[in-house]
Amino acid sequence: MSEVKVVNLTKKFGRFTALDGIDFSFPAGKVTCLLGPSGCGKTTLLRIISGLETPTEGKVFFGDKDVTGLPPRKRNIGMVFQYPVVYRGISVRKNIELPLLKRGLSETERRERVDRVLSLMNLKDYAELDSSQLDNVARQKVSVARAVAYQPDIILFDEPMTNIDANSKIQFKHAFKELTRQLNQVIVYVTHDQTEAMTLADQIALMKDGKIVQCNDPRTLYNVPEDVFGGWFLGNPGMNFVKERCEKKGSTYIIVSRLLKRPLKIDAPKMDAEVTLGIRPEHIWLSDVPGSDAVEAMVKDKTLTIGGQYLYTLEVGGEKIKVKVGHHFGRAIGNTKVWVELPLRHLVIFDGSERRIHGDLSLQ
Repeated sequence: MSEVKVVNLTKKFGRFTALDGIDFSFPAGKVTCLLGPSGCGKTTLLRIISGLETPTEGKVFFGDKDVTGLPPRKRNIGMVFQYPVVYRGISVRKNIELPLLKRGLSETERRERVDRVLSLMNLKDYAELDSSQLDNVARQKVSVARAVAYQPDIILFDEPMTNIDANSKIQFKHAFKELTRQLNQVIVYVTHDQTEAMTLADQIALMKDGKIVQCNDPRTLYNVPEDVFGGWFLGNPGMNFVKERCEKKGSTYIIVSRLLKRPLKIDAPKMDAEVTLGIRPEHIWLSDVPGSDAVEAMVKDKTLTIGGQYLYTLEVGGEKIKVKVGHHFGRAIGNTKVWVELPLRHLVIFDGSERRIHGDLSLQ
């Protein structure tokens, strides 16, 4: 199968619109993560692809085949849910083999498939154990192995790490990544956890209010969000946002910002009178000595974060921003004067509708 495609997909529950006219393709051989907050529509989209929900409008295609009206059993899919599904009282091997029995495969072929996924999921040492003896991580691995051994066209994951403890998630992520490198199926992975999505996905479809607002590889999605929501939702903390006035001068637009030493010039077709400057905390340069393009700031708060980094709250021209730096800059305390600089390559400008403005940036 080349891809799964949804066309003008809409799903309504009474007056609530869960999905709003989505057109999207899920390619084979890649992990596509549906990422977004609770209620954004990601699980509804997954359930429609699986056949567990029927769309109000629109169609679902598996390759060139319209499967919109087909039940799940006729869609050749595998699903892995939040809670591990294992059959107690039989071995891990039998758990994985069970769905293969109805496919009429020979004993040799069944054993080869099971042995392969046992190896891929690091379950060989558990093969003959009763599933009731497994911990939560191993049980979820069995669920994944069973779905893979069945060799469906599509494998759907509905937040499979929700009920796994933090330490075990690292182990599961590693096994999942190794597994998906060797598969050529369409793989759709639903999560609200941005760390999972950034770690596991080849591409992330970011959802909000029943729409896919942006789809890119993780790095592009993080560094160049197409709207304010993407900048806010991704990151810990998310982007800094500062509203500024924009004026047209000749064929270009000028922004005078409290965060910039010199006016910012933008070559763009059209700009609103009010725009929003966005930049991630870790992309801001922070120094305790003045620089040629740095502006003065006052430290208001300092917090030690994961990985030994410091998160500063600074006040610049009456505006508060967050700056994240390494442990090498840990001296500044409250009401200390520092200097900040915003590299233009990391600066994103949003218009009045909170969408990114595409244009060349320079300082006057």
